[in-house]
Amino acid sequence: MTEILLFHHALGLTPGVLEFAEQLRGAGHTVHTPDVYDGNVFSDLEAGLAFARKTGFGELHARGLAAADDLPHEIVYAGFSLGVMPAQELAQTRSGAAGALLFHAGAPTSEFERPWPAGVPLQMHVMEGDELGDVDVCQALAEEIDSAELYLYPGSGHLFADSGSVDYEPESARLLTDRTLAFLSRLS
Repeated sequence: MTEILLFHHALGLTPGVLEFAEQLRGAGHTVHTPDVYDGNVFSDLEAGLAFARKTGFGELHARGLAAADDLPHEIVYAGFSLGVMPAQELAQTRSGAAGALLFHAGAPTSEFERPWPAGVPLQMHVMEGDELGDVDVCQALAEEIDSAELYLYPGSGHLFADSGSVDYEPESARLLTDRTLAFLSRLS
């Protein structure tokens, strides 16, 4: 099965993120869930972002990159929202990436000074009306990268796949999980 490095969003390593990781493990995958917030978890996005600003986005990003140091290169990098940045950078710049899963956000490939690596599959999930979700960026990535799949979901919630978030949408979250598992099974 597939090995995955999964980064949490701005609320921290929430029970919803851990539940998602367990669903992937239940399908036979190995999932690493580093906690770049050192145990801090928030129920409100503004509080989580305030913590991120206080800690420093650069510091949190560096912690995310460092989480891959002792892992094999041939893994899938995945991230929810804020966690997309280290996931995308590792997939784009660390040799041997097996694939990338970007949930709720994306960044232009120019952020990481290298083009997307040929043959590395990418799957993205974002709500159509999500003002925080970088919908335009994800659409541009889907056009730029031959191996990219973009799934747009109806609605405007940001963290719609986290069962503990106020944005949680059960049907969209189920579709995201099913599509993620299908993506991972194609890589195995």
